Amino acid sequence: MVGQGAEPADEFATRLKVYEGQRAAVARMGKDPVNAPMIRHWCEAMGDTNPAYSGPDAIAPPTMLQAWTMSGLFGHTRGTHAYDELLGLLDEAGYSAVVATDCEQEYLRPLRPGDEITYDSVIESVSERKTTKLGTGYFVTTRMDVRVGTDLAGTHRFRILKYAPLRQPGRPEKPPRPHPVVNRDNAGFWEGVRSRTLLIQRCTGCGTLRHPWLPGCNACGGPDWDTVEASGQGTVYSYVVMHHPPFPAFDPPYAVGLIELAEGVRMIGNVVGVPYDKVRIGLPVRLEFQDCGEELVLPVWRAQEAQEIQQTQEIQETQKNREVPENQGAGV
Repeated sequence: MVGQGAEPADEFATRLKVYEGQRAAVARMGKDPVNAPMIRHWCEAMGDTNPAYSGPDAIAPPTMLQAWTMSGLFGHTRGTHAYDELLGLLDEAGYSAVVATDCEQEYLRPLRPGDEITYDSVIESVSERKTTKLGTGYFVTTRMDVRVGTDLAGTHRFRILKYAPLRQPGRPEKPPRPHPVVNRDNAGFWEGVRSRTLLIQRCTGCGTLRHPWLPGCNACGGPDWDTVEASGQGTVYSYVVMHHPPFPAFDPPYAVGLIELAEGVRMIGNVVGVPYDKVRIGLPVRLEFQDCGEELVLPVWRAQEAQEIQQTQEIQETQKNREVPENQGAGV
């Protein structure tokens, strides 16, 4: 346990285990039916042109499963009494910080415009106490079952870590940057990044390039693929400037861009080499790889304008250094 005089860790873990199997949401209705405008907006944002998602026989992209359960700012309450009680128990024990770690989805039935969805959510598991780089805490996994009528359309597992942040004596050191989640679908991408190569998936059936990495082609449905190396050229398609929430591993404000690569796919990354308030849509950028310690390498995007200025300054500085000895010699 975290606090002084708190109960032993094994007794606390036993109390947490009681919540496994209890409901986090019961027979809730989706705020809106599955609908074509939302599907269209999703596909435009993701750059997904699969013809299955448009026309009179359209289905919703399977990865939109959670979208139909979202409540908005003023929708459903946070959860059932059991779920709120579990999180409150962790808060009181000092595990007050939270971070989402991963999610898993299973698709059993396609959703179509007009479908009214209902969903139930259960607290599937509470882990033993774990020590992570963020701190010590417990992983809480919930499983959501999404239905249309009595048909199970899909399941969505969502895992969070409730933890007590590490506190170092004296002046706290800046924590390391969190590592990306690597799974069987994207492992090849991160292996390429570690070797400072940006790889894009390419369907060997229809030749469509795609990012992020997926187990199958979203254009033709083909399962086979190879890779092509990105040129490293791109432009800022959209961006946000991050101010909150503050996190010790980062130094806000900073710009995160949705970068459109010369090859046509888009990916997210930090925009560097230019003040955050100078980032703009259409800004040319070039790929760089940034070492973030502990064998973590990340692709970032440097504004080409700033890069050209830096190169010019380096050339001018070199020329200036060459001129100094000549001037000194002339004055002797």
